[in-house]
Amino acid sequence: MSPIAITLILLLIALVLFGTERLPVDVVGIILVIGLVVTGVLTVNEAVSGFGDSVIVTIAGLFVLTGGLIKTGLVDLIGRRLYRIAGNNEFLLTALIMSVAAVSASVLKNTTTTAMFVPVVLGLANRAKVSPSKLLMPLAFGAILGGSCTLIGTSTNLAVSGAMQRYGMDPYSMFELTPVGVVTVAAGMFYMLTIGIKLLPNRGGEESLTEQYSIREYISEVLVLPSSHLIGKTLGEANINMELDLNVLGIIRGNEQRIAPSPYEQISEGDLLIVEGKLADILNVKSEAGLEIKADFKLNDRDLENNEIELFEVMIMRDSQLVGQNLKTANFRQKYDLTVLAINRHGETFLDKISSVRLKFGDVLLVQGNRRLIEPFVVEGEMLLLEDVSASSMRTEKRRWAIAAFGLFLALSLSKIVTGIEVPLAIAVLLGVLLLLATRTVRHSELYSLIDFRLLVLIACMMSFGVAMEKTHTDLYLADLIKTYFEQFGATAVLGGFFVLTVALTQPMSNQAAALVVLPVAIKTALALGLNPRTFAVAITYAASFSFITPLEPACVLVYTPGRYRFMDFVKVGTILTIVVFIAAMILVPKFWQL
Repeated sequence: MSPIAITLILLLIALVLFGTERLPVDVVGIILVIGLVVTGVLTVNEAVSGFGDSVIVTIAGLFVLTGGLIKTGLVDLIGRRLYRIAGNNEFLLTALIMSVAAVSASVLKNTTTTAMFVPVVLGLANRAKVSPSKLLMPLAFGAILGGSCTLIGTSTNLAVSGAMQRYGMDPYSMFELTPVGVVTVAAGMFYMLTIGIKLLPNRGGEESLTEQYSIREYISEVLVLPSSHLIGKTLGEANINMELDLNVLGIIRGNEQRIAPSPYEQISEGDLLIVEGKLADILNVKSEAGLEIKADFKLNDRDLENNEIELFEVMIMRDSQLVGQNLKTANFRQKYDLTVLAINRHGETFLDKISSVRLKFGDVLLVQGNRRLIEPFVVEGEMLLLEDVSASSMRTEKRRWAIAAFGLFLALSLSKIVTGIEVPLAIAVLLGVLLLLATRTVRHSELYSLIDFRLLVLIACMMSFGVAMEKTHTDLYLADLIKTYFEQFGATAVLGGFFVLTVALTQPMSNQAAALVVLPVAIKTALALGLNPRTFAVAITYAASFSFITPLEPACVLVYTPGRYRFMDFVKVGTILTIVVFIAAMILVPKFWQL
């Protein structure tokens, strides 16, 4: 079998694995590299060459710099002031949220910005009495649009910029993408504020969390009768959870109410137990355990809360160790000392046997417990607390150092324009990181937790695959095919074809993987047609960033469940937005980067 055939087969296998998401994207990248070595397409040194590229250091450093801005609460500070400006005006709120998200994403990356602003926007929606679904999709779309404006706006921009150097092109400067990016943001916002805002669904926003999760009929209050064999036993000994399939959420004894009681709490005659479970199990309590349902019981959030025990929502994040586990295998209650009352996944609420539900990225848990216990896991990126972030957990006193570190990086990255002395981007970002560490804005113990190593591995592996494409001349082979079939329609048609291809691939694949797969083919096609390869690289960069059609983009996943969206909501609103940005890009890119 020829090296070209082997390379294409491995590429097809990688595309299928990327699309099915059965394996993490970084693992797929590693499998691809191993396949290239085993089949003899690349030597070991060639296969791992991507890991030694300076772009890997640059991206890792940028993760830390943006982490400094987040930990000092700069984004949160901006979000808190939005309500003062917009009040209850939905149109103005949408415009401000999209604007702030776009500006923030140009510096912090779109996924980071969305994750930071989801709790803020939920708080704004609650205060303004606006459905979260009206604001969260504009948040994600604004962040995605804004990420296209600078080199560091998305990891895709950085990945393409690093890969371009392999083909003899200069990497992107910090603001090379800004002119077209800003116009595209304006076009996208105009659409969202005129047409998109009318297409957004009106869901969520119920005042009570118990009402949101429709668990009223699953929670009741039962009275311990004199004949009950549970009297005198502790909750642990009674084992009500296993024996009756009921979860005891609280005990009311006279005027005393105990929320989230310990397993050592003893059951007494006349106790009122607040229990959660299937309706059939609740109805059977009298015959099984000498308990009686209190018929006039009506659940509200106050029954599940006291000064320390509260109801709140947390979202499972992409890199959480809970992903792939259920509440039993994760030992959730023992580890976190919290009780999960319900699980919501993209509008579907799990209430029956929730301890056996396998958790996924984006799942929202309705949790009862002490809010402070969850904060360490929020800081570590395991979960996202879906409410306004507490300013007390932010290092606000270090804010000026976070801004200074980022300013130092920007100044050094632009030094060639101002002074004529070029400072390598990797060195510029590392100096900014050193300033964060020296001022303890970012602590050494949390340094590596801020870096997305999965993305670094993916980029390195795909850069090595680019070496294979060149070595085997697979890129030239594919370029000849596209030249043969599309040249007759003109240069702009070929450019548009690559844009559409990249957008299509970002739906099942990660944006970075889609861009790095298409890039070498597009560059070789441009060279074969005598066109400017940088124009094609720029078009692919924009196309890979504009992933609006499905909720598979990480920024969209983060708003999917909190916004109570359905899959077709994104198709309906996002398809038109994609057409809008496609037209804008096809007009502007050839003007700024001549074909």
